Amino acid sequence: MGTVDRTLVQLDSPPQSEGTATVVLERYRLMRRLGAGAFGVVWLALDERLDRVVAVKRIEAHDSEMAARAEREAIAAARLNHAGIVALHEAGRDAEAVYLVSEMVRGKTLRERLVAGELSDRDVGRIGVALCDALSHAHARGVIHRDIKPANIIIPDRPDGEAGIVKLTDFGIALIAGDDALTRTGDVVGTLAYMAPEQADGNPVSGQSDLYSMALVLYEAFSGINPIRAAGAAATARRVGTTLPPLSQLRPELPEQICDAIDWAVQPEELNRGSLAELREGLIDGLPQTDTTAGAVDTSLIEGYEQDGPLEWPEQAAFDRSVSVPQRLIAAAAAAALVVASMLALAPIAKAPQLPLLWVTLCAVLAVALLPRIGALLVAAVLSAFFVAAGLPGWAVLLWAALVPTVLLLPRDPTIWLLPFLAPLLALVSLALASPAFAGFRASAKERAALGGLGFWWLALAEPVAQSRLLFGDAALPENWAGSAAAAGEVVISIVGHGVPLVALVWAAAAWMLPSIMATRLAGVQLATAMLWAAALTAASVLLAGALNWPLATPPSGVLVAGSALAALVALAAAAVRENR
Repeated sequence: MGTVDRTLVQLDSPPQSEGTATVVLERYRLMRRLGAGAFGVVWLALDERLDRVVAVKRIEAHDSEMAARAEREAIAAARLNHAGIVALHEAGRDAEAVYLVSEMVRGKTLRERLVAGELSDRDVGRIGVALCDALSHAHARGVIHRDIKPANIIIPDRPDGEAGIVKLTDFGIALIAGDDALTRTGDVVGTLAYMAPEQADGNPVSGQSDLYSMALVLYEAFSGINPIRAAGAAATARRVGTTLPPLSQLRPELPEQICDAIDWAVQPEELNRGSLAELREGLIDGLPQTDTTAGAVDTSLIEGYEQDGPLEWPEQAAFDRSVSVPQRLIAAAAAAALVVASMLALAPIAKAPQLPLLWVTLCAVLAVALLPRIGALLVAAVLSAFFVAAGLPGWAVLLWAALVPTVLLLPRDPTIWLLPFLAPLLALVSLALASPAFAGFRASAKERAALGGLGFWWLALAEPVAQSRLLFGDAALPENWAGSAAAAGEVVISIVGHGVPLVALVWAAAAWMLPSIMATRLAGVQLATAMLWAAALTAASVLLAGALNWPLATPPSGVLVAGSALAALVALAAAAVRENR
């Protein structure tokens, strides 16, 4: 197992021993001992050839295992050149020791900063983003760190740019692509309390293992605890590979995007963790909402987390993150719109159940507002039952054809499962093209893209029910298709065959890029950008629909102008909301 290797600490710390008369590798004068660990001794040294201060790690050469680890670190560091990784200047040896000469970083480790309460939530989020960038650089060059922990992360006193606000160090046990001599399946190396489950089992590791370890470091930095660490090694080992309590249980006030991203990255199964890019995206999306007060973490809520035994959490921390009231109200409004539109469409059908519209709508609103996930599915199930009772099972098929991909693409936020219905709702008043702009209110790029594309998908599926062209459709349909589930399935296949997913991708891309192109604070530039964005969305949609030979593919000019105008206005509103977050 790895041990704490404090390779770089503050220059202001008092010397532990003097070495001013010792020169190694014929150029580095050892000036002050900075620290020691299982993997050698680190010295503050002067490079007499280039007249600069460096850090020199000295590893006894008679220990073959330590010498191999030093060689591994040198090989790994030689591949890397990133502001977020401690740079290795030189590696060499003499008869007594191996020496690793690296840049001297004036600062403290992440662990020291956390213990001292010097970091705010905003600081931790920025550190996480920088670590994602540093690890992505290492992974792209075939280097897996395998020992990411707070003691191996340096926070410089004077960072060199945003990418350099952290310095990842100690690549002594890194896995290096293409070098079998340094990697053997079955080796268990690293620090158990931060180790990915597959690494602890001695299985091959990958970038997903570093992702897990880094997310666990961030989990600890935000919450004040490492939920894997117990009082002893055996108890810690029993916790490795367990599903961790959601971060939101310990820090319910943290932004949802950050909690979700970290919870996703610490999943026990490698394939369920997402990627460094997705973790980085979640951190960036949540940064504007984080607290800037240092020492905001209150660990007094957590007692006994290092005791032996399974993970147990105090009663006051065991609650789910509550969905905000505005989110619930928006979800409830979407449910009400779907129910009202469906019931009005059913009204002329003789076999349709005769139920009071007000009470049905109120029940749907309460169900979705109180239990967004269950409520949304319940509303869909009840509407499907109404459709079947009215002799229209085809409508039920189209409803679930719309909802299922929505749930799959947006599994973590049920409050927006019914929001794509906004597109066909806007289409009723010839404003469907504004739908992607409404998706721009979401902070997460993934959610924006999903809502934009799903809006067009829902719109295309609503056209057969409306029996008219809401935007591009009005295709020839099988006779009495609504009375047959099988025929409705053919309708869905026909819609896909017309190329709906391609136009949906255009809407998804438009929603995804909206915040980045509206980033300027100049009002005139924002207005021009919004108008150009709306015009480009309209033109791309029309041209692609025409190229796909969509039936009646060109909507009336009034529909295009009105939709584009509203899209530009909503894009401006979304930009204003983002600026004030």
